Amino acid sequence: MTAAELNAFLDREFPQIHADGRIYEIEAVSPGEAVISVKPSERHLRPGGTISGPTMMALADLAAYAVILAHIGPVALAVTTNLNMNFLRKPGPGDLVGTCRLLKLGKRLAVTECGIAGRGEDDLVAHATATYSIPPR
Repeated sequence: MTAAELNAFLDREFPQIHADGRIYEIEAVSPGEAVISVKPSERHLRPGGTISGPTMMALADLAAYAVILAHIGPVALAVTTNLNMNFLRKPGPGDLVGTCRLLKLGKRLAVTECGIAGRGEDDLVAHATATYSIPPR
């Protein structure tokens, strides 16, 4: 699936992710990789002017889902079975970009890793690994 196809799929199948407006966007898909961004609002900040952990976890989980679907097609019932998140440094209040790579894509399980950084920055603010269960096709 392309980035445009993934965005349309999410709009159709998971409209609730846009309850706060369109803050998540799949920007690019390439072999083994997807790039997703979040444009957080005031609601996604925590005391100290930093982006909340749950917002970054949602970005990592959505990025994992996107990179997997980009390679297997629109399988709405693929589900997270594990998400491990490491918060590395305090992000500023701007956009975050998650670059997610496939580590393993099997018949029943997929494993990904996602690095999250501020837009235009090299230093990661968080790193996640995720495992998804893929339903039988």
